[in-house]
Amino acid sequence: MEIPLNAQYIRNLIMGAHATHDHIVHFYHLAALDWVDIVSAISADVGETVKLANKIEDWRGNTRQELQGAKDRLTTFIQSGQLGIYSSGYWGHPAMKLPPEVNLLAATHYLQALHYQRQINKVVAILGSKTPHIQTVHVGGVTNPINPDAPDVLNMERLYLVKTLLDEAGEFVKKAMLPDTAAVGALYADWTGYGKGVTNYLSAPDMPMDSKGTEFHLPGGYIPGGDVSKFTPIKSFQDPFFRDNVAEGIKNSWYDGDWTRHPWEGDTVPNFKDWKESVTENEKYSWVKSPTFQGKPAQVGPLANVLCMFAAGHEGAAKYVTQTLDTVSALAGTKVGVGALHSTIGRIAARSIRCAILNDTMQDQYNALLENLGKGDLTTFNPPTFPKGEQQGFGFHEAPRGILSHWVVIKDGKIKNYQAVVPSTWNACPRNGDDAMGPYEAALIGTPVADEHKPLEVLRTIHSFDPCLACAVHLVDKQHREIVKVKVL
Repeated sequence: MEIPLNAQYIRNLIMGAHATHDHIVHFYHLAALDWVDIVSAISADVGETVKLANKIEDWRGNTRQELQGAKDRLTTFIQSGQLGIYSSGYWGHPAMKLPPEVNLLAATHYLQALHYQRQINKVVAILGSKTPHIQTVHVGGVTNPINPDAPDVLNMERLYLVKTLLDEAGEFVKKAMLPDTAAVGALYADWTGYGKGVTNYLSAPDMPMDSKGTEFHLPGGYIPGGDVSKFTPIKSFQDPFFRDNVAEGIKNSWYDGDWTRHPWEGDTVPNFKDWKESVTENEKYSWVKSPTFQGKPAQVGPLANVLCMFAAGHEGAAKYVTQTLDTVSALAGTKVGVGALHSTIGRIAARSIRCAILNDTMQDQYNALLENLGKGDLTTFNPPTFPKGEQQGFGFHEAPRGILSHWVVIKDGKIKNYQAVVPSTWNACPRNGDDAMGPYEAALIGTPVADEHKPLEVLRTIHSFDPCLACAVHLVDKQHREIVKVKVL
């Protein structure tokens, strides 16, 4: 079913802005403090920090005033003994090794990022009506009426605001976030040797540029064994290469049976036995199913996405991968190649690289939308028609954590089966039917741990995937029993 071009561009802008927000929050607010010691930052020399910043970045937020202000705020936090949002960090951990000046620079950008993640999220709200759980995307297009002159619909004033917000976020991502990522990567160069794990990479093509979903601004596909020369593209929403090669298994998952099936044939029948701190062979140990592609586990997420785009010859991917690796090489004093991305630190770098690619892409989507509106086309919705009988369908999208696919069987106008294979299902899965490890498990093999009571190194690798078990598994108690009570202080 075709949707109008305007609807396609608006959907793309919503998805791109949402992912940019997600990537900024992940790098600065969810993962950076695995590497950045906030307590160390207050001993930094502000003048030296300014000099350091000027060497690696051209960001207007690196003024002495900004850096001193951040240092003062952090000092007040720490000296009060009330660390607030920083209270759970492993400060002073032996695996933390950034100099105080780098810690202060990153901590300053942590605070600035709170503003820019909010700004880019306004794009989602303007075009999606609210965020999260947007309201405007529907079967057939979007519900955004467009009138350049009307005050109460999507008009030129709102569209110009979208452009301003894209520009603001793009400047921060390219001038602060990307260099910060390179600096952390260079100073933790040994972490390019940890966290490799599964190197079968799966990614969806995204940002459709036509009404049929056959032309994409961002390529996707499959790379087996980390060999980019063997990249196979996924070409359309109906591509049988993707459709026919996805399966899920439950050998080690708390569901009834032991099978590996295509999602259209899958079921979800809980069969929880007991939770144990350690399990023996043939004991189930996870609520997450085990997806496979061509019978093997696959890593999904920004690293898979960036590598697939790079393998496909995408200009933006080549530009930002090269730029980031060149910066890392200059800071580390040694040549760092694409192979270094197969690692914990590589996954984090890929997320920042993807963020820059997305900003360029959204600028293109915005221009395409205005160009189409300039032709007099204001259509945003095509009334859908639904086929009769039994139908099988699927849809996919490159979500912030990786490829997301939904699979449905409809019979006589009712849903007969519905299965979602989400990014964290791919990455967080237990061993599959052949007992091959999933990406989380495989990535942890060989990880050094300095303090077993403060396993910061384990957190670094797991956090690099941007884990979300609430995405991978949803539980419903049909008896409405109270499962947990949370008290807000």
